[in-house]
Amino acid sequence: MRRNNTQSLSEVLQEYIREMKMERKLKEVDALHYWEELLGKTISNYTTNIYIARKVLYVKISSSVVKNELLMMREEIRRKMNEKAGEEIVQKIVFR
Repeated sequence: MRRNNTQSLSEVLQEYIREMKMERKLKEVDALHYWEELLGKTISNYTTNIYIARKVLYVKISSSVVKNELLMMREEIRRKMNEKAGEEIVQKIVFR
């Protein structure tokens, strides 16, 4: 007996993620991966901790000089991360 409502594994997983309301968190995780891509390996090496909570990107930077440079670029970084994600994932960036 064959079922007519067959779905690909990808479709089933996407449906499961939607039902479990995990889409937002997965997009946040993807956005964290954009950090090195957008800012390069050098800046990434100074990044000691990075996470997103309530649409705020928190970034711990080990160099005060790099931190000051990033503070001046924060709006551009936020815009590029959201552009890459295809929606607003980050509303604000906090450097520590």
